Amino acid sequence: MYPFVRMGVDLWLHRKAPPLSPLETHSTAHRIWPWDLDIFLELNNGRTLTLYDVARVVHARRSGLWDTLKAEGWGMTVAGLSVRYRRRVRVFQKVESRVRLVAWDARFFYLDQSMWRKGECASQILARIAVTNPDGIVPTDRVLDGMGYGGRKPVAPEWVQAWIEAESLRPWPPR
Repeated sequence: MYPFVRMGVDLWLHRKAPPLSPLETHSTAHRIWPWDLDIFLELNNGRTLTLYDVARVVHARRSGLWDTLKAEGWGMTVAGLSVRYRRRVRVFQKVESRVRLVAWDARFFYLDQSMWRKGECASQILARIAVTNPDGIVPTDRVLDGMGYGGRKPVAPEWVQAWIEAESLRPWPPR
């Protein structure tokens, strides 16, 4: 089941946190509970992605995206991601989850998210996010205008650009 209580707690804990520019990093802490584990008593890979969801929603709220989504009746969806796991995370351990927007193109936002424990990175994802309405994907420029963002557009890091290019070569639908 999706951890709505955990999401609510995170939103409540950060309710008075200062607003962020979309390019600033949001950081939040999570404790790993028994229901977050797999059969090997480690943080389940699916729950890892869910914790990244929770952090992404709080980042959206702090950066002004959430208010824009509500005002316009838009949604936010994951349109692709790449995951890298490097360190085990076990029950009752505390992790810090970081979210930052690193690039965007005409259709998608690219977020670099990582999970840290005791100063070491346990996992990282590159998430491709789309804002949607009933007609499909809302152009990123329209989303940023709705947020009142007039700042710089970052140059995609080389590894992000390489991933975008690799994804464009991937056949869809799968054969």
